[in-house]
Amino acid sequence: MSAPDEAAALPHALLRPAIAIPFVLVALIWGSTWFVITGQIGDVSAHWSVAWRFALATPAMFMLALVMRLKLAMPRRAHFLAMAMGLFQFCGNYTFVYLAELHITSGIVALLIGLMLVPNAVLGKIMLGQPITPRFAAGSAVAIAGIALLLWNEALATPAGAQITGNVALGTTLALLAMLAASLANVIQAGPSGKGVPLVTLLAWSMLYGTLANMGLAYAIDGEPVLPRDGTYWLGTAWLAIVGSVVTFPLYYDLVRKLGAGRAAYNGVLVVVVAMGISTLLEGYRWTPLAIGGAGLAMAGLLLALRARSVPPAQ
Repeated sequence: MSAPDEAAALPHALLRPAIAIPFVLVALIWGSTWFVITGQIGDVSAHWSVAWRFALATPAMFMLALVMRLKLAMPRRAHFLAMAMGLFQFCGNYTFVYLAELHITSGIVALLIGLMLVPNAVLGKIMLGQPITPRFAAGSAVAIAGIALLLWNEALATPAGAQITGNVALGTTLALLAMLAASLANVIQAGPSGKGVPLVTLLAWSMLYGTLANMGLAYAIDGEPVLPRDGTYWLGTAWLAIVGSVVTFPLYYDLVRKLGAGRAAYNGVLVVVVAMGISTLLEGYRWTPLAIGGAGLAMAGLLLALRARSVPPAQ
């Protein structure tokens, strides 16, 4: 572990501006994307909506790399890593998310994705040697309990058939698959092959490979693309592509490298709270005592786990 990584892994890392600012910024942006996605899966297929999002994000990410004066060339093993990241993160994860929202509400999908802290921590330990401390495990359990209460409240508050026209079990399965795909991408990018190249360069190539996979999948399943004429659709796509992808992924993956995969995933818990807040303002979400208790538990678990002392990984 490098000196900067060791410093970032200390107990109060989240209080440091270099980590706290991107942590909160990513949560605020990603918390908004759940609401925006609901406008992307109406007249346009979910597969083509994902493809358009990353077709727009990919050149912007390459442009960011050029502005930062980063080399675009990567060794072969880094390209294999970028292909895997593109498949898991920018194709699999988002495809499953968009499809899940065809069957269950965006709030439920966000809550299920918030459970990513568990596979992130487990995979981080298995693949990167990142430890799972007792305090982190306890914090995770508390946060999961909070998310479960929010999920329970969402189920109780949703009238039968309201905003849910598909198969709830299928939607839940798709959301869990999205979570696992994202978790795999989170962990593998933090390994030696990923750290050997500039993060933005790696993300640019990953998005390119993911875009190619998305377009191939969309064409195979839905046929030729349909370009919507609705300006609101393209504004939403631009927000998801530029702000929700190009701005956030370099920040988030840097947090994964500094905090570890498990603790960085707690960003997802904060994203859930932000998403619920936006739902309160824009969708009339009502905060019941159960929801308030769930949000409180989730935040308490987040703080408990992030204050867990980190130890060097096994060599």
